[in-house]
Amino acid sequence: MLNIALCDDEPEQLALTGGLLRGYMEERPGLAARLTVFSSGDELLKQEEDGGGFDLYVLDVIMPGLSGIDLGLRLREMGRDAPIVYLTTSPDFAVDSYLTQAFYYLLKPADPVQLYSVLDRASERLQKRRAASVQVKVKNGLRLLLLDEILYAELAGRAVRYHLAGGETVNSVTLQGPFQSAVEALLADPRFVLCGSSFAVNLHYVTSVDKAEVTLRNGARVSLPRGLSTGVKRRWGDYWLNGSGGTC
Repeated sequence: MLNIALCDDEPEQLALTGGLLRGYMEERPGLAARLTVFSSGDELLKQEEDGGGFDLYVLDVIMPGLSGIDLGLRLREMGRDAPIVYLTTSPDFAVDSYLTQAFYYLLKPADPVQLYSVLDRASERLQKRRAASVQVKVKNGLRLLLLDEILYAELAGRAVRYHLAGGETVNSVTLQGPFQSAVEALLADPRFVLCGSSFAVNLHYVTSVDKAEVTLRNGARVSLPRGLSTGVKRRWGDYWLNGSGGTC
């Protein structure tokens, strides 16, 4: 199920964009989706607090009270990492939208073909994120871990310790080779970057990178070897701006 939230303070635009989104859902019968509409950022945030988050956000930028940019920042602070698509009458806020790690930025009135293409890409990315996984040999057999739920992996003694978004840690059996070989399945995905010789970090959960460490959304900090921060910052930016990683 793809749960979509639409927020716009103008009734006409809310109806227009809502109609486009419903048309998109009807044209793709194989996609199970549900649309919930909101006329203010405060209304959406209350739903977030009461009923949990959404899989995709379509937000107006210029709104009284909480702007779409402010709303996006609040959602990120709450730990919501779903794609955000911005709709607005002005191109002046495109740079600001990157502060929220926005998926796309479209001018109103939205062109249906372009909007549907963006929604297809967002849906495809969500499906890939949900499906991608790695098998880990643990003491009692094999454990399947979704890449989307791994915050980071670290070398712990002679094993790999996987830190998950829900707070759980999973330890592999004793390694028979180097750490980088053990986590090569993670590093093959653009979400992950090698931080030194003992950490593989999921860029999707990174909130800041400085000269000494990477900070993740749950408050965890991963130390960076001297001189590596520039490469990690570039990979982090590439991930959010282009949806892919490069090499450090």
